[in-house]
Amino acid sequence: QVQLVESGGGSVQAGGSLILSCTASGLGLAYSAYCMAWFRQAPGKQREGVARIVNSPYLANSVKDRFSISRDNANNTLYLQMNSLKPEDTAIYYCAAHEYCLGWTEDYKYWGQGTQVTVSS
Repeated sequence: QVQLVESGGGSVQAGGSLILSCTASGLGLAYSAYCMAWFRQAPGKQREGVARIVNSPYLANSVKDRFSISRDNANNTLYLQMNSLKPEDTAIYYCAAHEYCLGWTEDYKYWGQGTQVTVSS
């Protein structure tokens, strides 16, 4: 059974930083080949893609100058480094995984439960 567990969310003031982590279990050695992604959903808004990575990172335009995505395949862990946070970054952040990247669609096979990020002005 595949599980994705996010951590690292919290409350921060605008301009601050947070690092989110997503630990995957159940993928074994296949983890390194999986496309791993971060999505977020703000209150009253649709879920949107933030970043994804297999070997090379890809970030949404709204965050590409402030966020970075990385992965530790030895520990089956995905990271999202978030800098210069803005109130509009407030959302529940979800980790997702699929055998290959699906862009920003929500068809990823596996999802975590989400972690709340709140940025105050």
